[in-house]
Amino acid sequence: MWKVGMSEEVGKALQAVVDRVNQAAARRSKTLPVVPPRLVAVSKTKPPDMVIEAYRKGHRNFGENYVNELVDKASNPQILESCPEIEWHFIGHLQKNNVNKLLGVPNLFMVETVDSVKLADKVNSSWLRLRTASTQTLKIMVQINTSGEESKHGLPPDETVTTVKHILSKCSALHFSGLMTIGRYGYDLADGPNPDFQALLSRRQEVCASLQLPLEDVELSMGMSTDFEHAIEVGSTNVRVGSTIFGNRDYPNTPTPSPEKKSKVPTEEAAKKMERLTVTEQ
Repeated sequence: MWKVGMSEEVGKALQAVVDRVNQAAARRSKTLPVVPPRLVAVSKTKPPDMVIEAYRKGHRNFGENYVNELVDKASNPQILESCPEIEWHFIGHLQKNNVNKLLGVPNLFMVETVDSVKLADKVNSSWLRLRTASTQTLKIMVQINTSGEESKHGLPPDETVTTVKHILSKCSALHFSGLMTIGRYGYDLADGPNPDFQALLSRRQEVCASLQLPLEDVELSMGMSTDFEHAIEVGSTNVRVGSTIFGNRDYPNTPTPSPEKKSKVPTEEAAKKMERLTVTEQ
């Protein structure tokens, strides 16, 4: 049972993050495209009433990492009734066998994690089939594995231009909105600008120069709870923030070690490790 007070705190935390987003945007270099950053509130593992509370405070963009959780929340009767203008972002790894399920989500706004030509083709054909009565295109981002970690999904950076070119020329049902990265977990900004963010900026420059696209038309989705302000300062137009708004996540299926066999890794650390491996913190 969730306490009412927990949902009420969401509004306060959300406003604090919105203020930080605006302040970071004001510090951004004047040489960057003037694109107000979008805040995606990631409600992973959190109940519908927290989403509704954030919506009541004026927020509209929400993100989920897992298809089944997004389907459940987006179809929740309370959310459907209370949040008619909600815009859902899918920000987790998308397997081709889950595409049809995802594209049936009410108020699906954007898929941020298209990471191959084959997946783009699948999303494109499924959207055409499912939305035959509509000419509306689906906003997508191309995910790049800027850190080169095997645990991260995403395209190798050198495949960015060819993949975007394919989407623009072959996927008529998709609207290419920008590039996305997760980046290496726990980078210390004392060492300088985040190299993953710099890599995504470079990929955007390359895409725009090669395909004659205006910089302001290609968004950058980078930055999460621990680094969203820095991401915005260097050019992010879309940040994914979860725990800073909704509080620490609970993973009810995580087994509790018995007294005889205590884990060598503390519970809190294990949960953080799980988040690093399962996708976006967001």
